[in-house]
Amino acid sequence: MTWLAETAMLSHGWRRFVLLLLAGALAGLSVPPFFVLPALFLAMPIWVWALDGAERGRGWRRLFGPAFAIGFAFGLGYFLVAFHWLGAAFFVDGGWVLGAMPFAILGLSALIAVFWGLASALAHLSWSHGWLRILTLASWLAAAEFARGHLFSGFPFDLLGYSLTGTDEMMQLASVIGVYGLTVLAPLLAMTPALVWPADGRALTQRLAPVFLALLVVAAQLGYGWNRLSGTVSTERQDMALRLVQPLVLEHADFGNVDPVALIDRLLMLSDMRMDPNDQGLSDITHLVWPESSLPFFLETYPEALARIARLLPEQATLLAGVPRRPYELGAEAEAEPPYNSVVAINTDGEVVASYDKAHLVPFGEYLPFADFFARLGIKQFVPGADGWSAGDVRRRLMSLPAAPAPLVLVCYEIIFSGDLGDVAGAQFLLNVTNDAWFDGSVGPAQHAHHARLRAVEEGMSLVRAANTGLTFATDPLGRITAQLAPAEMAALDVRPHQRLESTVFQSVRHWPFLIAVVAGILAGFVASRSGRKRRPQ
Repeated sequence: MTWLAETAMLSHGWRRFVLLLLAGALAGLSVPPFFVLPALFLAMPIWVWALDGAERGRGWRRLFGPAFAIGFAFGLGYFLVAFHWLGAAFFVDGGWVLGAMPFAILGLSALIAVFWGLASALAHLSWSHGWLRILTLASWLAAAEFARGHLFSGFPFDLLGYSLTGTDEMMQLASVIGVYGLTVLAPLLAMTPALVWPADGRALTQRLAPVFLALLVVAAQLGYGWNRLSGTVSTERQDMALRLVQPLVLEHADFGNVDPVALIDRLLMLSDMRMDPNDQGLSDITHLVWPESSLPFFLETYPEALARIARLLPEQATLLAGVPRRPYELGAEAEAEPPYNSVVAINTDGEVVASYDKAHLVPFGEYLPFADFFARLGIKQFVPGADGWSAGDVRRRLMSLPAAPAPLVLVCYEIIFSGDLGDVAGAQFLLNVTNDAWFDGSVGPAQHAHHARLRAVEEGMSLVRAANTGLTFATDPLGRITAQLAPAEMAALDVRPHQRLESTVFQSVRHWPFLIAVVAGILAGFVASRSGRKRRPQ
């Protein structure tokens, strides 16, 4: 480790860039579903040691100089590993689109790595040589993660805090500080080996004390989680029974190739199938759930679909289905608008009685940022199908259903936004419908599912998740999976949502403790840096 520390401090130029790129890639193994937490403890100190040896630039180079390059290289490696699964979407069409895959993944990773580069540069402006330097870097890095989760519509996949959520017990701390709070804690703990090497004359046991303290914090996190899991009673609701259908609809990529009749046949068959001799079919089901993109066509183009659904549903049941929906408004202007990516509630009369339109769209997937610029290049959309989607009203995520507890509906990507889910106070459980078929064969669906589970822990509400090709499951308010289907299994799953908890600490205080901790860490770094300069001989 002494050799690694000295190498990181003394290297420069392309050698330092490659070293930090590899260290970042190693850190990327800590994200879901890998959860190789020791990799983070090995990689993060290399960033600290590199900043220890980084030269200070002048003028603009103080911000966009060596310290920026160090953080950028580390972030590039991290995000190339963390986001590699996004490349699976390019295999859907193949051809020239497949050739663009490496450039798209590299470009996205580099764009987001800029946040980490800026965090590294800002931390280096107030760099010291004591333990406060890891607090400074961890605070700026957490601030950068918060920024990338909120700026330019936000992209909070694989926040560093997810590395501390590998077990049910570890996940429970999110109910107190949320994933952003864990995003302060994870790098701070993982950087402690930087305080051990290289040797500075102190005894080894004295130098190892910070690492032991970090391990003690992880042990305390596990203890808190075990205590919360064993001491919290979670009960199923008796007023709602859901059947989740996992239909393996692969026609989502091109509306023109959809056979509505065959698709409805499959969905109706799965919805009414008997899974065992005691199964009563839909007779004891109150809500049938079809996932996002389960009907990849406009209902008005196949009116018989509503009639067939009405004939299937027993008197007490309602269907919740992911469909594209044209705006209700009439006129040529409304017809020119892109459709909504929606969830609609259909009753036994075949009437749409409620709807929710996805509000938080996926950049470059469901809408095109900087559309005017790309239009000049002849590019309207990067994915096949409709030319983008319209965004719905974020305030309408709470869906009022007849004689049923209200779910907070979140379509696909919307479930990853910690603390920004909508009207959680009025909701009784989280309903996430998603279509991860774009990423079949990759770790993407498992990663997305884990992000969703953590929202249940943060909000103290059970999660019901219906996915097109997997992962379909239900959790209790502690994020524990209570029932699930296997990936790529064409089947249905009967579940009951659990009663929500009274409240969680995170639900009450949101991101305020996180923001206070980040500001305190940054200010402590500035104070330590100024004190060090005053003591330094002229």
